[in-house]
Amino acid sequence: REGRRGEGEGGKEGGREEGRKEGDENEKKEEDGNEKEILASKSDSHLKHLLQRAPEYCPESMREVWGCINSSLPGVLKKSDGWVGLGCCELAIAIECRQACKQASSKNDILKICRKEYEVICCNYAGHQTNCWEYCQAIFRTDTSPGPSQIKTLENYCVSVSPMLLNCVNNYTQSYPMRNSTDSLYCCDRAEDHVCQTACKRILMSMKTEHEIVDGLIESCKTMPLPQDPLWQCFLESSRSVHPGVTLHPPPSTVLDSAKLHCCSKANTSLCRDVCTKLYTSSRGNTQSWQEFDRFCEYNPVEVSMLTCLADVREPCQLGCRNLTFCTNFNNRPTELFRSCNAQSDQGAMNDMRLWEKGSIKMPFINIPVLDIKKCQPEMWKAVACSLQIKPCHSKSRGSIICKSDCVEILKKCGDLSKFPEGHMAESICELLSPADDLETCIPLDTYLRPSTLDNIVEDVTHPCNPNPCAANQLCEVNRKGCQPLEPCLPYFCIQGCKLGEASDFIVRQGTLIQVPSSVGDVGCYKICTCGQNGLLENCMEMHCIDLQKSCIVGGQRKSHGTSFNIDCNVCSCFSGNLICSTRQCLNELSSDDERHLFTGLPCNCADQFVPVCGQNGRTYPSACIARCVGLHDNQFEFGSCISKDPCNSNPCPKNQRCLPKPQVCLTSFENFGCNQYECVPRQFSCGDQLRDPVCDTDNIEYNNLCALHQKGKIISYKGPCQSFCKSVDLVCGHNGETYSNICAAFSDRVAVDYNGLCQAVGVLSDYSYQGECVSVTCSRLSATGYKPVIPPGACCPLYAGILRVLYDKEKLDTFARITNQKPITVLEILQKIRLHVSVPQCDVFGYFSIESELIILIIPVDQNPKPLQIEACNKEAEKIESLINSDSPALASHVPLSALIAAQVEVSFKMSSSHSQTILADYLVFWNLVLIFLAIKCNT
Repeated sequence: REGRRGEGEGGKEGGREEGRKEGDENEKKEEDGNEKEILASKSDSHLKHLLQRAPEYCPESMREVWGCINSSLPGVLKKSDGWVGLGCCELAIAIECRQACKQASSKNDILKICRKEYEVICCNYAGHQTNCWEYCQAIFRTDTSPGPSQIKTLENYCVSVSPMLLNCVNNYTQSYPMRNSTDSLYCCDRAEDHVCQTACKRILMSMKTEHEIVDGLIESCKTMPLPQDPLWQCFLESSRSVHPGVTLHPPPSTVLDSAKLHCCSKANTSLCRDVCTKLYTSSRGNTQSWQEFDRFCEYNPVEVSMLTCLADVREPCQLGCRNLTFCTNFNNRPTELFRSCNAQSDQGAMNDMRLWEKGSIKMPFINIPVLDIKKCQPEMWKAVACSLQIKPCHSKSRGSIICKSDCVEILKKCGDLSKFPEGHMAESICELLSPADDLETCIPLDTYLRPSTLDNIVEDVTHPCNPNPCAANQLCEVNRKGCQPLEPCLPYFCIQGCKLGEASDFIVRQGTLIQVPSSVGDVGCYKICTCGQNGLLENCMEMHCIDLQKSCIVGGQRKSHGTSFNIDCNVCSCFSGNLICSTRQCLNELSSDDERHLFTGLPCNCADQFVPVCGQNGRTYPSACIARCVGLHDNQFEFGSCISKDPCNSNPCPKNQRCLPKPQVCLTSFENFGCNQYECVPRQFSCGDQLRDPVCDTDNIEYNNLCALHQKGKIISYKGPCQSFCKSVDLVCGHNGETYSNICAAFSDRVAVDYNGLCQAVGVLSDYSYQGECVSVTCSRLSATGYKPVIPPGACCPLYAGILRVLYDKEKLDTFARITNQKPITVLEILQKIRLHVSVPQCDVFGYFSIESELIILIIPVDQNPKPLQIEACNKEAEKIESLINSDSPALASHVPLSALIAAQVEVSFKMSSSHSQTILADYLVFWNLVLIFLAIKCNT
């Protein structure tokens, strides 16, 4: 797991334990040697390189990394646990830099490896442009900082090739700003020359970056940054200690990694929970903490929830794998999930193989002697190395563990049994490494012993954000909006974001509300923050703590917090002592014939009648009986569908404002936060300053935004650009029971279409019920794909999709609404945020609030006649989202309001054994529909 199951020379696997054992005896010697090398150096450029440019070789890491590493420089107090503890390394943000730090035996190793990684990252953007690529490399292959002429030349040759390359190099060449340059003013008094003292104060007051400050001091003071110089020695000290009379500004975040800190609450043992919390809070874990974590937690099967959560933060599962040169059997797999399909992991697997060829596989807690793997099962060993590096992950378990049977087989054949540690056999070793043999929780090597059977059809599914094309502080999002004529068009957007802590890899969208663990690190305590324009979390508000120890008593059994289970046909979840269940009508094999005869499958077993009423929550219910069943009083609903009402008819807005219809379905308590189906906007004379957010009117004319449309006195048909196929009024019934003027109007509400025409039926809800009115509905014929379609809850017609039935905590949503903006949280808001987590543009997200009070999320192929690979991709995306919800992964739980989603069930269009099964099934359904119609007529007569 986490890239630490083997060793790699610059790859992602760690020989960390070996490095520690061998390094313990020589650390002090190396530390003294490095100090002497710096003091004895006669190269001004080399000194400047070490003292000032070093942080840029781990360009995405924070100052704390170098605060630890520089503890070996003169004038700085040395740490008791060596020149660089593993706690320092964890502060590095770039994964390659962090792992190089942990594996390195000297500072020079770190600088060399991290700089090389950054060179590869930046210069790869040059593609096949030789001149651009060569000038890019020149930036990194010097001990001195790049000069203005070098940077200018690079810009000239690369500006038309890749703006991203220039951004990448710019991040490298710019130094990190000091905590606060004026905090070091007292250092100027250490200068022996009065002119230097004056210049020093002027420079610190006017310059912003270390690069500017250092260059200014060198020029004004006519001195190089020698460590023994009192002026420069003071600057080193001031960056890490508080001088009398000087107050250093605290870092903007007091947590190293809020996303990983969230995972600590999932630990099953108090030891692992405490160690995990220590590592990711501002207390900064030291070498001993990391050793404890590796020894007691890293491979502990009872801590799989915590470890999987940590893996989700560092390396989330993503669809698709391609362009590998060593692990080629992993290529052409666009509908499989992997954590680390990239060039670095590919290289790491090759390095692992080279190390294993020496006859030993070194693990943190055991060394496994092996025979010559070049001759003994080489393809199997390659599959092992690649699996541990590329990390395939199941949508449910999301782990990266080799199946136990494969482990035992390969060790029995190729393990050097005579050299096995005393008391160990293949089975006992594999019990430590791969305790599971369940195909849902382990990686079967057989899958990757041969190439993918897919070839050109892999292009049916694309992955614009994998690998990530954006900068380190940006979030990649799929471009689903299309492009305007003559505008540059990319399949993705790079969105500015915030990292969840000083040492976090996890980025959230700018402007969004984020839930993070409280700064004090107490388990179950959270705060809500905003990702601000400066890239930092701000305006944080503490929430009430959640008691994770509270359990629920169900049928005499105790259910712990966070567990999900079934009661009859209903899904339930225990959330901090509260039992939250779906409200499905149940029938089982023990039910009597009378019960079966009267069973409708609708809430409260209401009659199968479609006489819609509109609830104050904005949801249309098929009948008053069902509205009452879900808890609405008679004064909280009115007859007729919600979309047919005119919310502006009573002129609810002030005279200087315009009333605009705004249909919405609210998940929060409408008694407390309202659920108005309109909004009041100022009457504007000009719309020129408003952003483009296209809308289409009832005459199929497009406007830049709602403001422009209403200034023309037009009526909106739907949000989004006008589509030619939606010109005419062609009524459709959405899955939410609302009748829309056309398919585009439904899609703009994120509602998928059930069938054409007016809504007229209550759809299928139970396997045991027969919804008679669906017989009169004509469903569109699906194209033959070899996949069995599914029917969403309450719908009549089948479709190809991944369906999620989601439970949510209404109290938590109410809390969010109360402490933020006092506005209701809607179904559309949830769907828009889930949509950002679907990485395949061939799939899109739709959904609705069911009459059984569940949130239904559909992940559907965007093509009318989807290809099999696209159906499979949407299935995998649905399974991925289900796993993120059920595991309370920070990938979703960090986002308000997605953290209120507590349990999910998924149903997907599964592959059928024969390509003709689809046609057979369709004919079968038609046949039984005719039989049922005949029986209905017979009974009536």
